[in-house]
Amino acid sequence: VLFGFIFLTMSSGRSTRISYFYNPSVGNFYYGPSHPMKPHRLKLAHHLIMAYDLYQEMECYRPHPASAGEMTSFHTDEYVHFLSRITPDNTKSYATQMAKFNAGEFTDCPVFDGLFEFCTLYTGASLDGAVQLNQGNADVCINWSGGLHHAKKSEASGFCYINDIVLAILELLKVHARVLYIDIDVHHGDGVEEAFYCTDRVMTFSLHKYGDFFPGTGHIADFGAKEGEGYSVNAPLSNGMTDAAYESLFKPVLQKIIDIFQPGAIVLQCGADSLAGDRLGCFNLSLHGHAECVKFVKSFGLPILVLGGGGYTIRNVARCWAYETSVLLERDVPNEIPYNDYYEYFAPDFLLHLTPEPRENENTPAGLSKVREDLMTQLQNLQGAPSIQMHEVPPAFVVNKGERDGENDGGIDDDMRDRGNGPTSKGTGERRRHEAEFYSGENDND
Repeated sequence: VLFGFIFLTMSSGRSTRISYFYNPSVGNFYYGPSHPMKPHRLKLAHHLIMAYDLYQEMECYRPHPASAGEMTSFHTDEYVHFLSRITPDNTKSYATQMAKFNAGEFTDCPVFDGLFEFCTLYTGASLDGAVQLNQGNADVCINWSGGLHHAKKSEASGFCYINDIVLAILELLKVHARVLYIDIDVHHGDGVEEAFYCTDRVMTFSLHKYGDFFPGTGHIADFGAKEGEGYSVNAPLSNGMTDAAYESLFKPVLQKIIDIFQPGAIVLQCGADSLAGDRLGCFNLSLHGHAECVKFVKSFGLPILVLGGGGYTIRNVARCWAYETSVLLERDVPNEIPYNDYYEYFAPDFLLHLTPEPRENENTPAGLSKVREDLMTQLQNLQGAPSIQMHEVPPAFVVNKGERDGENDGGIDDDMRDRGNGPTSKGTGERRRHEAEFYSGENDND
């Protein structure tokens, strides 16, 4: 579904094409009473993006639901089959498997209505974004419903069931020799790190709370194994992390990673639980500090898949991801939240930006300096960017052509228009939005 299109200028001088993936059903699911994970937050974020008219400056798509076969490129057949069959009504029949796969009433991964459908929706969006990047049809792809970084090969964990990040990275590896994964969630991205712990084709960089905090992994000495030794980069942090302290670590380490690893594409997980005031988080970042990471990653001019992740104060999650969408678009938005279907959630101030809490930052300058120096040393010891043997690029998970070229034959060109200038006698036509579509402001007469 195509809403709009705009070109932005990147630091390299070329234009940026941004695609946005959203399925209206993804926010309808419910983990259960008192559970901190609320898919409803995705609706708040989407409506805020719409209210700021950001949709007009992106190509917006309804993604395909991922199939079980696509999920098994990482997860085991048995685990995916279990997820596809389990419902709240048949849990007694699956008691053994529920214990095996860490799902059910006494875990943090409950069995709820539509569980597998939820997984197909957020996973399909991440895969679609990866395919668009591979095909060169976009420079930045956004899927705020993705980023579920704790799921393991055959186990649910930390509110995550299918690891859409791993699946998207595997898709990117079909085209790119090296992929960089960056995780700014307050929790360690253990599922992604574990999946690529022994390879040098994926580098993982995670900044997270460490010490008596879920999932308990991500020590600075966990730097990979075998061929992947040195390619897992962990920055363990303490409570109260501020914008300035975070930036002093994030920017120099990431710059060193880019220089040494030379990735062909980046996957950025933007978990919003590292913001001030999160229900489960313990950092003290503002929207500006969180989004500065996004802005810095974009400045390298590499293909980027931008994903959501954690975030449990849902009004702030919506604020964060709407603002970071505007940052990716290089569009200034007002601090006053425009009226939308979920306007009352942003009471009492109805403002976009957050004020950090008056709390102590337990990360001392000396401690941060030690972490930064250790990570720089780890990266310096790598022998430059790893190379891989040339091989034929595997096909994407979608069929690119129908049985014959033409209209309405199931091919990729169905229902698509030429993005160039419109046909005129001089070939100087320009694309225009029809006056009856998507009025905003005083022109809205629906």
